[in-house]
Amino acid sequence: MRSLFLALLCATLCSASSDSPQENIEVLMDNVLVLRVPAIDGSKVYVPLTCGEAYKNQPVFWKKNGMDLEQPLRGNQVEVLVEQMDGGNYTCHLGPDGEYLNHTVILVQLEPDNKTVILERKSPEGHIHCSALNYEGSFHCTWTRSQLRSRAPVLLVKAERFNETIPCKLDADGSGVRCQDANCSHNEEQHRVTLTVYIHSVARLEAYTKAFYLKDIVKPAKLPDLQVSEGNVFSWNYPPSWSQPCTFYPLQFEVKVVPNRDPCTSDGHIRYAITNETKFEVDVKTKRFVFCVRAQDKFTEGQWSHWSQCVVNKGDVDCSQD
Repeated sequence: MRSLFLALLCATLCSASSDSPQENIEVLMDNVLVLRVPAIDGSKVYVPLTCGEAYKNQPVFWKKNGMDLEQPLRGNQVEVLVEQMDGGNYTCHLGPDGEYLNHTVILVQLEPDNKTVILERKSPEGHIHCSALNYEGSFHCTWTRSQLRSRAPVLLVKAERFNETIPCKLDADGSGVRCQDANCSHNEEQHRVTLTVYIHSVARLEAYTKAFYLKDIVKPAKLPDLQVSEGNVFSWNYPPSWSQPCTFYPLQFEVKVVPNRDPCTSDGHIRYAITNETKFEVDVKTKRFVFCVRAQDKFTEGQWSHWSQCVVNKGDVDCSQD
């Protein structure tokens, strides 16, 4: 039934003349139409709806958001007037109080600049933040809804690379998505991943797009097994989640020794170094300090991992992970 409905709908839309506002109507997914209107007040567009080929000779009645329309609409094919952002869920029924037959959701998107208010912008990354623990093709993207639209649901997520679809699964709270590029290659990336998130608040639809290379979002996990031996030699391991072999995906490490009780993010330091080794000897006079280390892909010089640290207080050393 859905395929017939969409075929009829597409035929109706495509028959519109080139200067008709109907050219700004798109079938986004099953039973969902997107009406793109200028980002100014006063837009009025008639949108054609079809209940379905099977009901063309039936007494079809229409409702909007479950309520009877002020001016009743009858018939298998009708037109509804959408003013400004006043879209909604139009359902067709067999008779005024009859059984449900089909439905079409009309969502409105502002054009041409897709003015957005649903998600918060996190500069400089934009509205969507993406990260990956390695180069195996798995990545996670997150976003934050604005306070006034904290319950806005995600309608659709599309991810692709060079016209190939990447499967994704929405997080349980609707604030992120996990994707796995099954065709991820260990060769140099030739094409970006493009992720588009469609989210709506009532009838307002907004589309957010982010394009990136995997190498730009890879961030190693926090370094494990940080420990000290022989009093002043600190050592650690590659994260288990990092791509193998390590000779092909080498990490480099930033080491800082900061005064006791200072955070690793402190600008002040007693010792500082960049090393390719997974150990570092600290030779300082003070007996109270914090040893900090984090990792970065040596070749791409992308994002740094979170800091791992050991707090040294004379003879006591605490390298417990947060």
